Amino acid sequence: MEMLAYIILSLLLAVAPLAVRSERATNIIAGLFWVVQVAAIALLLGLGQVDRVMLTIFRADTLAVVFHLLLTVVLGFSLLFSSSYLKAENVSTNSYKTYYTLLMLLSVAITCVYYSHNVAMTWVFLEATTICSAGIIYHREFKQSLEATWKYIFVCSTGIAMAYLGILLLSTVAEHGSLDYTALQEVISKGNPLYLKVAFLLIVVGYSCKMEIFPLYTVGVDANYAAPAPASAFISTALVNAGFISIYRIYSLYASTEVFVWARHLLILIGILSLAVGAMFLRRTNNYKRFLSYSTVENMGIVAIGMGIGGIGLWAAVFHVMSHTLVKSSVFYQVGIMRHIYDSYSINRIGNYMNINRVGAIGFIVGTLVLLAFPPSPLFVSEVMIFTEIVSVGSWWLLLAMLVLMCVVIYSIWGRTLRLGYHSNQDELHLSEVNRRLSYCAALLLLVAMVFGVWQPAFLKDAIDVIVNIG
Repeated sequence: MEMLAYIILSLLLAVAPLAVRSERATNIIAGLFWVVQVAAIALLLGLGQVDRVMLTIFRADTLAVVFHLLLTVVLGFSLLFSSSYLKAENVSTNSYKTYYTLLMLLSVAITCVYYSHNVAMTWVFLEATTICSAGIIYHREFKQSLEATWKYIFVCSTGIAMAYLGILLLSTVAEHGSLDYTALQEVISKGNPLYLKVAFLLIVVGYSCKMEIFPLYTVGVDANYAAPAPASAFISTALVNAGFISIYRIYSLYASTEVFVWARHLLILIGILSLAVGAMFLRRTNNYKRFLSYSTVENMGIVAIGMGIGGIGLWAAVFHVMSHTLVKSSVFYQVGIMRHIYDSYSINRIGNYMNINRVGAIGFIVGTLVLLAFPPSPLFVSEVMIFTEIVSVGSWWLLLAMLVLMCVVIYSIWGRTLRLGYHSNQDELHLSEVNRRLSYCAALLLLVAMVFGVWQPAFLKDAIDVIVNIG
């Protein structure tokens, strides 16, 4: 009943902006929505509800609770930054209200993905995220956003359809038609190996449009380019995490099957291809939002490799996703602030940011350094752990390929970061839009991530230990 009450209350608050007349009332409703998310997590932890099954299709396991907490943190910042962003864009009140409604509905759909305890319902909730995301992508209502919206709907629907076929194959091992993860865990080892391989391939490829890995990564790049920057921060973290969790739960099911080694090799292949795609397009793109999106593809490729290599690499993969959530959202918020100063995301035209908004420039430069896994970045910790596991299993070709591709990534990102900070500017400036308070605010997430880079608290380590204990 607690989960039902949470969903109903969240949905009512999400659509409530459509019934009010002012932007201020919308902001108040958004604040109440965020408080509900915090209260839900507090009740789960305070009342000892972790691992409890709710409404037969939800389960508040450690994985779901931890990522719901991360979502709530990023959502709070996105709601705050969205208000400033939309006012600077001079959008109409109706457009303002619609944006907040869609962002909150997307949050509810993603949360349901996190807590879903049923393979089929995970699929349903992921499809719901497509609908909500599409409205946000089209929010700016220009030609490129319309193209990105239709592409997002088409490719995501295709990917979700592929995943559905994989779920149908997976259901052949289900007893009494139950698609609960726990029920499948007990019987999946009896499944036909060929069916299990094809099912895993279809599900991972289908959900790759959400996790933003090879081969359906393109929709995420276009979505982040077209959507408002605060929404891009949310899509690149919370929604990407939903894709990761959906794949991770299937991965966990396969741990007891004879095709698990094959599944891990598939993830390594997808991971190295994602890393290659990220490295290649980071050299070619001329837009800072696309630039950050390809960085997400690269980082999620590293996560896929960590899952595939197993051992401490799996622990590192989960920690990498958590850390990426904090770092990437912070950098996206900084880019959103930058957008209103330059009125552009063009890498080749804008520059001299260090003299225009020193706080924002330092936040962006340090953010990209942390994103590149330079100490004290938490991504450095996770990547070293993945490298250690690769060396321990003797996969030298994989280590070499990753190091070469990551060198390309470092060169591409760092060169463009320095260009923004110190290169001469060729674009029109709006110095009245410099907002150093928001730059400081975005830096808070980065600071938390850097703390995790030098010290991982015991509760965080314990939580990840529980998550990766898949047998």
